[in-house]
Amino acid sequence: MNLTSEMKRHKAYIDKKIADRFNSPRNTLEEAMAYSMQNGGKRLRPTLLLMTLEAFGIPRRKGIDIAIALEMVHTYSLIHDDLPAMDNDDYRRGIPTNHKVYGEAIAILAGDSLLTDAFQVICNAHLKSDIKIKLIQNLSRAAGSKGMIEGQLLDMEAETKKIDSSLLRRIHMLKTGQLIRFAIVSAGMIANQPTKVLKNLDIFSMHLGVAFQIQDDILDVEGDTLQTGKVVGSDVANGKSTYVSLLDLEGAKNELAEELKQALQHLDELPIDTTLLKELTMYVASRDK
Repeated sequence: MNLTSEMKRHKAYIDKKIADRFNSPRNTLEEAMAYSMQNGGKRLRPTLLLMTLEAFGIPRRKGIDIAIALEMVHTYSLIHDDLPAMDNDDYRRGIPTNHKVYGEAIAILAGDSLLTDAFQVICNAHLKSDIKIKLIQNLSRAAGSKGMIEGQLLDMEAETKKIDSSLLRRIHMLKTGQLIRFAIVSAGMIANQPTKVLKNLDIFSMHLGVAFQIQDDILDVEGDTLQTGKVVGSDVANGKSTYVSLLDLEGAKNELAEELKQALQHLDELPIDTTLLKELTMYVASRDK
């Protein structure tokens, strides 16, 4: 096994399951939901969930519903992030953003529907009820007012302002890190792992989430629009605080290296073969999109 083939294997599986779920839209709303759900992307969050699950010896079919629910929440956040009132982006993953195709009102409703329906997907998953309750609790916390949405608020409030590195890290841990955290820790929950293992997964995932966002900040400066799927330099244009604007490019790369170091250290404490997870962690630092 190697990372590239494993990522392709999981992405194909996730894409098929998403296509099966969204292949028969009944109206414009469901067309808009399917448009954003089926337009590709790395599928990094659901892949992290399934890859972590398999590392514990659990077949990925046990976690696919949770992985799809997670991708639905992530996609909702992208639809709303791209709106004129938020980041005002015209392109996402190389194609026009949802509101550019369906209008703002439908885009808002599509995002609302994906978020709400995600919890129904978890409820219908073939897992024990106590595990589903924990997953619903964790996903609602990760995506809600004390998680991703708080991160979005802090991010908007920091626009055009000078902030310190501790606040910037908090923004990234909330806005980007929380769903990555859910992906990894939920795999441990489905695998019925003890508290100590879940704690190590949690700390690993927090460092990985920050590393992911730092690389995003670097790509906003060094990336290629054809690779990233969105306009390079949009963060600067919107006056956003980033690791590059705060620490300069070299400082951001140094910070990325430190987050990766911490993430890898906590992977070493897990009682499983973490070879692929380590490779995926390093991929975060070298990806070009």
